[in-house]
Amino acid sequence: MVNKKMPVRRGDRVLVLSGKDKGKKGKVISTEPRQGRVKVEGVNIIKKHAKPTQRVPQGGIREMEADFPASRVMVVCPACSKPTRVAKKTLSDDRRVRACRKCGESLDK
Repeated sequence: MVNKKMPVRRGDRVLVLSGKDKGKKGKVISTEPRQGRVKVEGVNIIKKHAKPTQRVPQGGIREMEADFPASRVMVVCPACSKPTRVAKKTLSDDRRVRACRKCGESLDK
């Protein structure tokens, strides 16, 4: 897959639009722009079987988040708390930032 520009970044709060976790909100843990995938805290939980090792002598079944397509999430604006598409906005000091399409507030710090 080609390197995509993703509107979602690590640390953003997002809303899941489809799938088994539709409607859940969470924080983005990691992004993989080349594959167009994201990993969200508390969403798309899978079970992974782990053999006992010296680090984890007990082993067992671990629950962890799996990544899924970034097209299935939408950024939630911290100012208006609504899911929104991301707009690009140029500030007075010529910095380009991501902005909320609903309220116009900047999504970047």
